[in-house]
Amino acid sequence: MIDQTAIVTDSISENEIISRILLGEKNLYAGIMRKYNQRLYRVGMSIIKDESEVEDVMQVTYIKAYENLGKFQFKSGFSTWITKILINESLLRLKKRKQLLHINDDSAQNQIQHQPVDFQTPLMKVINSELKQILEDAILNLPEKYRAVFIMREIENMNVSETQECLDLSETNVKVRLNRAKAMLKNSLADYYKKEDILNFHLSRCDRIVENVMKRI
Repeated sequence: MIDQTAIVTDSISENEIISRILLGEKNLYAGIMRKYNQRLYRVGMSIIKDESEVEDVMQVTYIKAYENLGKFQFKSGFSTWITKILINESLLRLKKRKQLLHINDDSAQNQIQHQPVDFQTPLMKVINSELKQILEDAILNLPEKYRAVFIMREIENMNVSETQECLDLSETNVKVRLNRAKAMLKNSLADYYKKEDILNFHLSRCDRIVENVMKRI
């Protein structure tokens, strides 16, 4: 079955799509979500490192973006605008999580903080799934401030300007953190990772996000 919404959103500019959504063509918002699901998932994972929580944050982000679409000034790119919303929501979720951990005793807190990330859900068929797992673990184990810059610049191909705007960093800090992130990853892995396979947002999950948000807006 042909997705007519996808055809429409591929044939007109993003600003025009947003303008038409504001005029009442709510169905076009599904195309916007499908376009940014992969990016928002990866950026969210760079902060939260929990798949189910990231999906929830993505839905909150899309709903907030839709509800505040009239405030979008068309001055910066929509991609930057919605990514910043996701980052703020992710940091808020992380802050709440840390507050919950704080009220637990030390042993319980230690168990939660050191719980390994579970990537048993298949992300994508790749030639060497074990290597892919090692790469994902290595990236997700980077300190947050380096991990976010690495994923945005190296995996999502966001330019320096957009990355610094999303993270409120200087151009120099973006470059320094990226270089530091690369240095922290093992040199033996550097030539093997394929960015399109890392933290891939499976189509079924994309459909779930779109369906849930469209029901709520």
